[in-house]
Amino acid sequence: MKIHNDCLTCIQNQALRVCELLHVKPSQQKIIENLARKHIQSFDFTLTPPHNATPLYEEIALFLNVEDLYQEVKANSTAMAKAFVPFCENAIAQSPHSLLTATKTAVAGNVIDLASVMMYDLGEELDKIYHTPFAIDDFEALETTLQTTQTLVYLADNAGEEIFDKLYIQTLHSLFPHIQVYYFVRGNPIINDLTCKDAFASGLNEVATIIDSGVPTPGLAIELMSKEAKNIFDKAECIISKGMGNYECLGEVSGLPIFFLLKVKCEVVANAIGAKLGDIVCKRGIC
Repeated sequence: MKIHNDCLTCIQNQALRVCELLHVKPSQQKIIENLARKHIQSFDFTLTPPHNATPLYEEIALFLNVEDLYQEVKANSTAMAKAFVPFCENAIAQSPHSLLTATKTAVAGNVIDLASVMMYDLGEELDKIYHTPFAIDDFEALETTLQTTQTLVYLADNAGEEIFDKLYIQTLHSLFPHIQVYYFVRGNPIINDLTCKDAFASGLNEVATIIDSGVPTPGLAIELMSKEAKNIFDKAECIISKGMGNYECLGEVSGLPIFFLLKVKCEVVANAIGAKLGDIVCKRGIC
């Protein structure tokens, strides 16, 4: 998905949000605002939003001498998510269709996104999503694909979501014990996206093999994957992709056995995917 004019304001606001979160000095904020303007003016409109935004986020981190700009925020998001594990476990256990409920649990986790302008109440969101149909509903195709899948690549998104991803993967193992799950995370800290450190801290290694994708962008850029990650990615019979950043990078790539699970949180993605703001989506990739 190519970057759109409406993305520019969002990326500019993301830079300002970093200033607020880290309580930077006014002089530092002015420099960061200038960095954002400089980068935005040179954006390549043939590339995706993650491709364009990454150099800006990297330069802000370098300027502030902070390796992980969102480290504290990510930890707080994960702690908040953990409080809802018993509720979600019960919902999945009591459901007449545990796979569908677990899939919606994973999508509900996708509201944890500090890069998004949408505000959310996680408890309210969980309850609502369990009773909301997918606006784009390829769930049956996903279920059919899982029945013959041996290698599953699961593309992680934001910190906090991994708690719900873990519940989903546990359900996948109980229903499809033949599946080997590889959990792909970002190669470096980038906004609030999940890294190896974050995934191991939340115990994802208990249910999947954690793979450092090598990708530094907030969305899986195929051409930036490490050789190891690309080899696993290419042999997967099913790819589950969480969140808008991964969709922005992979939504127009044809021939992948991929299913996008996300909540639509901006108008640009809504228009690209064919849904409305606030919709939940289980969408099969382009054949």
